[in-house]
Amino acid sequence: MKAIGYNQAGPITASEALIEFETGIPEIGPQDLLVEVRGISVNPVDVKVRANMGPKKGTKVIGYDAAGIVREVGSDVSKFKAGDEVFYAVILPGQVQTPSFMPLMSALSGRSLNPWTLPNQPRFP
Repeated sequence: MKAIGYNQAGPITASEALIEFETGIPEIGPQDLLVEVRGISVNPVDVKVRANMGPKKGTKVIGYDAAGIVREVGSDVSKFKAGDEVFYAVILPGQVQTPSFMPLMSALSGRSLNPWTLPNQPRFP
């Protein structure tokens, strides 16, 4: 799947401040949702992390706020099902999202409210 990330901290004006790359679809745990991301936003935390925190290794994906469609639910999840539209803010250290799919603790997600519907295609910055 496609993702957006960076390889070193620094100014957003740098030529490779953000890069598009391929990565695998994450696996989920028993309390998680696998969300196909359809919309993302730039959170002030994203800006500060990208400018000041280089990846420990490889490419770091940033992103904390998003909306999408549940594609898979963990074995312990009872409040969500595949096909549900959800929105969320990731707040746990070490948990990141990707522009295509995101493993997410179900407790951090909420169902979208009608008549809001998500776009048919993911949107990338």
